[in-house]
Amino acid sequence: MSVYKAINAVQSDLAITGITKDRTNSQGSGYKFRGIDDVSKSIAPVLSKHGLSILPRVLSRSCEERTSKNGGALFYVTVEAEFDFVSAEDGSKHTVKTFGEAMDSGDKATNKAMSAAYKYAAFQAFSIPTESDNDADAHTHEVSSAMEDAIRNAKSIESLQVIWSALNVHQKKIYEKVKEESKARLTEVTA
Repeated sequence: MSVYKAINAVQSDLAITGITKDRTNSQGSGYKFRGIDDVSKSIAPVLSKHGLSILPRVLSRSCEERTSKNGGALFYVTVEAEFDFVSAEDGSKHTVKTFGEAMDSGDKATNKAMSAAYKYAAFQAFSIPTESDNDADAHTHEVSSAMEDAIRNAKSIESLQVIWSALNVHQKKIYEKVKEESKARLTEVTA
């Protein structure tokens, strides 16, 4: 079956050239990563050279709406995908199954999740070292906690006091700023 010869040839070429981590996450901890464009740019010529195509198939998709630390909507998407690695020589194929996860505040969460699934399918199939690469592209999202959401969404000063009284000293230190913002908002509404 030619597909395994082609996969091995792509592995051999990528072992020589590799895919460097030249990009830096501009949010959060500033870690180095390889984006989908870096991976595609490195892999595409080698796939073509060795007559190997990668065909995606999404098996399932889930989407969960979360709240960002700033109160905006974040869409958290997980896709389960299969990628058929197909030899142009004889049509033989090998399938790699993987998952992709991503968050976005707009309409790109699914695209990002699909890109992540493709990238990691390629890493697995071609033995590309990841060096603990945990990027979700270049964006770090901070998700608020359920408690922060409850404080932020309190409907009255009384309900805010009930929530606050249930917190321990440590939690009160963490959520003090959110409580003061909510208290100011509720006081303004009732004034």
